[in-house]
Amino acid sequence: MDFSFRIAYKSFDFLIFVILSTLLTTIHASIHNYQNQLFNEVGNAYLLPGGSEGLYASLSSDDSATDGRSFIRFENITFWRTQDAADEQSEMEHGTGLIQAVIFEAADRNNIGGSAYGGQRSICCTPDLAKLEGCKQGEVIRIPSATEINWPMVLSIQFNGNDLSTQMNNAEVPIKKTGMHNLFFIACDPKLKGTVMSGKTVWKNPDGYLPGRMAPLMTFYVYMAIAYLLLSAIWFSQYMRFWEDILQLQHCIAAVIGLGLFEMILWYLDYSNFNKTGMRPVVTTAWVVTVGAVKKTLSRLLILSVSMGYGVVRPTLGGLTSKVLLIGATYFVASELLDITEHVGTINDVSGRARLFLGLPDAFLDAFLILWIFTSLSKTLEQLQAKRISVKLDIYRKFSNALAVAVIASVAWITYEIYFKATDPFNERWQSAWIITAFWDILSFALLCVICYLWAPSQSSQRYAYSEDVGEEFDDEEAQSLTRGQSNGDVSLVKQEQKNGNAGISDEEDESEEDKRE
Repeated sequence: MDFSFRIAYKSFDFLIFVILSTLLTTIHASIHNYQNQLFNEVGNAYLLPGGSEGLYASLSSDDSATDGRSFIRFENITFWRTQDAADEQSEMEHGTGLIQAVIFEAADRNNIGGSAYGGQRSICCTPDLAKLEGCKQGEVIRIPSATEINWPMVLSIQFNGNDLSTQMNNAEVPIKKTGMHNLFFIACDPKLKGTVMSGKTVWKNPDGYLPGRMAPLMTFYVYMAIAYLLLSAIWFSQYMRFWEDILQLQHCIAAVIGLGLFEMILWYLDYSNFNKTGMRPVVTTAWVVTVGAVKKTLSRLLILSVSMGYGVVRPTLGGLTSKVLLIGATYFVASELLDITEHVGTINDVSGRARLFLGLPDAFLDAFLILWIFTSLSKTLEQLQAKRISVKLDIYRKFSNALAVAVIASVAWITYEIYFKATDPFNERWQSAWIITAFWDILSFALLCVICYLWAPSQSSQRYAYSEDVGEEFDDEEAQSLTRGQSNGDVSLVKQEQKNGNAGISDEEDESEEDKRE
């Protein structure tokens, strides 16, 4: 259950940066491509967001080294202004339009822009600010960082004469300090309204092209793949050993384990390729998120089916089958759309409202499934208690407790996630943001392990299966207590068996009526 939130800020000093963050393109690829992108008017400036990524400081100061360096590189950046703006300039004139590329850390956000006499903050220097702060009119206001005098970094690009276009020299800016780095292209000249830009920037960390906030996940998926591999080895060894006694439910568990392992391997391969090349192929990532959506859907349907007593107190889901399949298909579509929005290739300009809009159906369906699961689980426990089936009742009580702990942990983590995002609007804690994503994979795996433990394949697996012949099932102790002190031909025992047989028929009728009611 993944959510995105927008926070309203009271401090007016942060207004300009908030507007920039809203406009900023959230690009997942470390090679940021720009295709005829238009500058947007914000305050007294025209802005084009270039990217935002967590970057670690370079491990090597040698510019010729290929590894260990962290940088932002500009390649083939070209600007086009409007024909009207070009016609207003003389052919022989130099410096007829200034565009500046500004790189700053989130911690230095207040070092860009200024305010005259406590008024509205401006990105570009005005006559009043030129007198107060000594900035140059028509340029971006830059206040040197307290820790690095050359930071924030400002690179200037000029139009010459009445040229329609100008090209930025290929440049590479080394990253000497770890932080959340932001890039904006800014024009302060009103005549440059309507300017567009093409080209690309390459963002690299010391260990590769993977963005800093995503880098820990690549290692995490390795550990998760190993965990699923160990669970697979244990489960399938028992699965093959007791093949003749396997329940239908255990086949479903095996499928979920296999999908989980496959998903973790695909995520690692996707991140590894991303780290090496700086690009995420749309087809590859789409396959990864699709497998993940299928696995999440089957996991929820497995828990729902177990809660309904499938294969344990009822042989089939009966009239509920169509409803279960419908909720599964709906959840798959909602989960697939959300995951594609967050991960796949070129979908990189989705606003917070759009993410929230796509996340709401997923959250609503999860809440509905939880309610349905606990309602079904309650009815199953009542049936087992009424029939005094102690073995199955004990398993379902343990499963109920594990499920309750998982739900409490989920609610607590969602609360923490809201707090985490609300208190970090500028992503300054990006180095620990990966934990938000990792938690849900860990919780899902832990719950799967509990299910595997409770319904592990064994020579007595059929003991937990639904029985058509006998309505009540007894463990060894109960059977002994019934036969203790009675002979084989005891009439009371025969009556008890007849009563049990009649109860089995009555139970089947009750289950049929229950399916109709649900």
